[in-house]
This record gives sequence, C-alpha cells and structure tokens, in this order.
Amino acid sequence: MWCRARASPQAGWALANTTWNPTKPWKERFKWDGKTKCIRTRSGFVLPSEPWKKKHDRTWLGNCAASTTTGEKREDVQGEGTDAFGTVRENEDGSHATDPKPKGVRNGGKTDAGVELEPLPTSDQSDTLLKIRHTSAHVMAMAVQQIFKDAQVTIGPWIDNGFYYDFDLKTPLSDKDLKKIKKKMRYIINKNLPLVREEVTREEAEKRIKDLGEPYKLEILQGIQEEPITIYHIGNEWWDLCAGPHLDTTGQIDAKALELESVAGAYWRGDEKREMLQRIYGTAWETEQQLQQYLVMKEEAKKRDHRKLGKELDLFSIQEDAGGGLVFWHPKGGMVRHIIESFWKETHLSRGYELLYSPHVAKLELWKTSGHFDFYKENMFDSMDVEDETYQLKPMNCPFHIVVYQDGYRSYRDLPLRWAELGTVYRYERSGTMHGLFRVRGFTQDDAHIFCLPDQITDEICGVLDLVEQILTTFGFKTYEINLSTKPEKAVGGDDIWTMAEESLVAALERKNWRYKVDQGGGAFYGPKIDVKITDAIGRQWQCSTIQLDFNLPERFNLEYVTPENGRARPIMIHRAIFGSIERFFGILVESYAGMFPLWLAPVQAQILPVSDAQLDYCNKVASKMRAQGLRVEVKSGERLAKLIRNAEVQKIPVLLVAGQHEAENYGLSVRTRADGDLGELSVDEVVARMNEKVHNKCSECKLS
Repeated sequence: MWCRARASPQAGWALANTTWNPTKPWKERFKWDGKTKCIRTRSGFVLPSEPWKKKHDRTWLGNCAASTTTGEKREDVQGEGTDAFGTVRENEDGSHATDPKPKGVRNGGKTDAGVELEPLPTSDQSDTLLKIRHTSAHVMAMAVQQIFKDAQVTIGPWIDNGFYYDFDLKTPLSDKDLKKIKKKMRYIINKNLPLVREEVTREEAEKRIKDLGEPYKLEILQGIQEEPITIYHIGNEWWDLCAGPHLDTTGQIDAKALELESVAGAYWRGDEKREMLQRIYGTAWETEQQLQQYLVMKEEAKKRDHRKLGKELDLFSIQEDAGGGLVFWHPKGGMVRHIIESFWKETHLSRGYELLYSPHVAKLELWKTSGHFDFYKENMFDSMDVEDETYQLKPMNCPFHIVVYQDGYRSYRDLPLRWAELGTVYRYERSGTMHGLFRVRGFTQDDAHIFCLPDQITDEICGVLDLVEQILTTFGFKTYEINLSTKPEKAVGGDDIWTMAEESLVAALERKNWRYKVDQGGGAFYGPKIDVKITDAIGRQWQCSTIQLDFNLPERFNLEYVTPENGRARPIMIHRAIFGSIERFFGILVESYAGMFPLWLAPVQAQILPVSDAQLDYCNKVASKMRAQGLRVEVKSGERLAKLIRNAEVQKIPVLLVAGQHEAENYGLSVRTRADGDLGELSVDEVVARMNEKVHNKCSECKLS
C-alpha cells in the first residue's frame, strides 16, 4: 500500500522526501524524513515536520477546524431556534461573513485530527461571562439603533455561548451591515460608558416607551408581573427594559473577544402568525484566546453537523413533502438504530427490567386525568374524533404505564416494578424551531418507570445511575455533569415526602461518589430530579439522562399497593430516560463520532475490495462467510482499486479488506483499519475472529492489531 510520492500537478502537491499513503486520513498520509520544513497543498493544509513543529512549538491541527479549503461550500450548522452556533451567513466561497480565520489553538475535546481541546465555560457556568454577553447584547442593540434609525428592538438575552437580539427592520441585514454594527460596538465599548440601573413605576415606563414609539417594548412591559420596573441605561444615550445583570461599564468588554456571527429570521414571540424579525447572533468572551478556541470548536462542529453527515452517509432524511419534523430512517441509519435499541433492551433485561409496548393514541380523557391536556396542550397535536369519541396522539408514555399498573392487584411484595419501553411519541413543534434530529415532531423515548416503596428509592436510584453509567460509557461518554433539582415554591406533596425523596437522591449520588450541583428550587412541581449532561468528543455538553420522582401522577390516578398491614398506600413513581430520545441521541452520536462509528456500531463494518474482477467470486464467498458469523460486510467492485478505497474512506468504513491473486490463492485478505492503518495480509479466519472479538467487547476504537 505504501508508495513513494511524486509531484502531482492535478492536486497541487509538491512533496519532498516524503512517503505517502493514499488510503490514510490526511493527518496520517505522510511519513516525515525529519528534514522537510513544511509542505503546502493547494487546498490549504500546512504539514510541518516534527523538527520544525518542535522548534516553533506551534499547535498543529492537521485537517481540523482551523483549516479552510478554498472553494468548499460550508454547511450551516444550526437552524433557527437553536443554540449559539446559530445559522451561519456565508460568502460565495463558503467563508463566514465576519469571522476572522481561527488560529491554531486548543479547545474542548478533540478535533478529527486528534488534537486535544480544552472545554470552554457556558454562560450559566460563569457569572462574568453572563454579564459580558448580556451587556454585549445591549451594546449591539444600541449600535443597531444608532445606525438604523427605524430599527425597533424586542428581546436580547444571553445564551450558552453568546447572545442575540431581535430587531424589526425594514430592510434585510447584509454582511456589510454586520461589519458596520461591529465597528459601532467597538466605538461604544471604547467610550467606556456606565451601565446604570433605574427603577421606575409601570406608568413611567409606559410613558417613556410610548415617547420612543416602541410597540414591542410596550408588549414586553405588559408581560412583566414584578414591580418595580427596572431599566438599564448605557450612559445617557440608550436604555431598555431589563432585569440585569450587567457589567459596570462598556469598557469592561474586550472588543477583541467579541464577534457577530450570523443573521437569522425569528417570529415575534415564536408565533408564525406574528411579525418576522431579524435576529443577530453574537458571541463574547473574557479573552481573545477564548474567542479563538470557540471559533475552532465552531468550525469543528460544522464538519460534524449530523444533518450534513446524515445525508453524506445516507443515514436518514426528513422529507418536507411528507411532513416537517418526521424522520425517515434509511437502511444504514436503521441498522445503527437497531443496534442501539438491541443493546438498550439487552442491558435493561439483564438489570431486572421488563419491556412494555403501548399504543400511539388513547382517549382524550386519559390525558385529562394525567393533567397533560391542561398543562401541556400547546405541545400536543389536535385531537381526532373516532366513532363519536375523542382520541389523542400520545405526547408521553407515562399514563400508558400507569394504566398497566392499574390492571391488576399490586402488593408491597411485588415492588419494585421496573418497566421500560422504546415508545414513540408525537409533539407539536413550530416549524421555525425544528432542527435536524435534535428537535422533531415524532420521536422515540427510551422511557422507563419504576414503581417502588419509599424505602426502596435510594437503591433504585443507585441502580438507575449504574445503568446510566454503563450505557453512556459504552458509547464513549465518560465525563458527566450532574445536577440535583430540589423542591420549588409551588409543589404537590408535603414537606416530609419531599425531604425523604431529596435525601434519597443525595444518598444515591454520594453512594456513587459522583460530584453534583444543587439547583435549589429547580425541581418540577411534582418531584425532585437528577439531570445528567454528557460531554462529546469536542467538549460540548448535552443534556441527556433524567431521573425524576413523581408524587403527582400516582395521586391523580389513585395508584395503590397493599401494605404489610393489609392497608393501602401510594407507590413512589420514578420516571427515567437515559438517551432522552433515540433520534436526538443518534444525532449526538453522529456528531461526537464525526460519522466514524466504532466497529460494533458501524452500519457497514467492512468492505471487501477485489483488485480485479478475477477475484470477485472469491470476495463474494468471503463475504458470505463473514455474514454468517454476524459481521456486516459489503463487496464493492467495478472501479479502480484506488477509487474504491477513496469511496470507502468517504463513507467512513472502519475496515477495508483487499483481495488480489495472492490473497485468493492463500485464503487471505490484505487488511487496513481506520485506527491501525495497514496490517498486511491475514487469513480470513483471523480477520473474522479479531473483528468479532472487538464487536463483542464493544471497543470504541476500530483496532484489529
């Protein structure tokens, strides 16, 4: 496989004293002789030798987020209503309208090239960052209104990695406008204007707003329940309704650590029947270094976008003609989903769970009893009439499991009951808020409900935490953030049961020796909960697992069990999900793996490639043997070998098996894996044994060495 490289005018390469392997990923294709200082390709990659890299002590990212290929169109990474990465406005060549090119700095997790990335704090993890971003949002709104005299402001909050503000403008904002706004923001920052908090009466606030002619502010004022009304001024030049917090002066913002990212459309109040506004996304950090780290992560996230990879790898699609927010699983994506679900079921069964299957619809009365119709109606699809009765698509699985509980005599001896279901639910999402697999209208929850005695809570929660750790670790997620949310001001159930429940959750977390944060008063009105956030390969956090105690539904449905004294008592109900939903977790996996699924999870584990048509029959016989051993393999032919290899790389196939005349005569295969590189020739039986061992152990890397 290894060959001596030559100059290639087609690719624009000028390689000096370098050995090149065309089947390797970019970072691994070159073996250095220790003399060449660097090699530059036409596509923009700079490949330094080890001595040069050591001398200059420069972080090398290889084919990662910091590299930009001229002429390649870059995909938008987020749609309207998503996080701070937002919808990206691009130039014709695919470059970001306002982004400086990211420098080669480290960030959270790892890039595709394997570079370690340090995690960056979010707004809710840093009071300083929160103030910087909130103040930056106000500075941006002030700048917009100074440039565009007809602009009306609406809302401008901070978000995880930045901020945004919504504006009503007569003309669409252009890339040129963003540059003007940023320049004006720097001017305001350099003036070091004070931010002054003022308390006014509702009447005074209304008078000032009417004087300005700002109808959106007036509507916001009408929705504020608290008194007095607070206003934040930037010097004597601009103000807005705001509860804070803010920096003391605009000069405390580092102008070099601030960037305007994109423009997107947003309906006022999220209502498609209301005005369409223009939303400007921005990001701000404490230092320029943090901004550069963020830009690297953002570029890496674009490459990993599950919508882009889902299409390229033929995993799934969302067919707008068939209905927005509805996922169509293609054969390869369906295979990955099948593997995930099978693992989920096997693991639950081994831990004492039983599987349930429930309908997709039920009579409306069930949802009225559960309270969903009263408190969750806006997220439910319209009801349907069937033979003079009203039915409802299910938005949740919980009431169905309760109905099963009610269908029988339950004794304290029967508890705990652990019932799990991969149940598909349907929720109404506005068209502007849907986003790939992360926010859809039909999705499958990995739901489970535990009915137990009060003194069983700690053991059951520990069991759930063990299960969460086992499943998430198998998929490569080993870093978690744990949050414990406690009793809010308005809650059902007495103080005694809340205290008992919260102490049980704390005891379970301490038994696991897991560090956790307490969100005081952040629990649901019906019980305390534990939330688990996972960290992906590039350092982003995702809310994933939830463990929720419920004192409400057992009361609403009058659930009972027979006590040892032959009395009646309410069971404790525990809701829990590990993935959250199959669709969303699948999207997280695609982005964390960058589409390169580990061997056990890959839809196609190996491709067998004949050197010529003379070996095609041999390849098909080998494929049949491997399939009989449970391996997922394909035979590809009809093209030059180099092209077959390249196509397999593009499809991110973990193992490539090449068969020429020598291999066919010796019942062998030339083996190359994504992790090992070239392993040389192995017997077919040895390849099958090694692959099955890695699949059985669910190894995260595709090594066969």
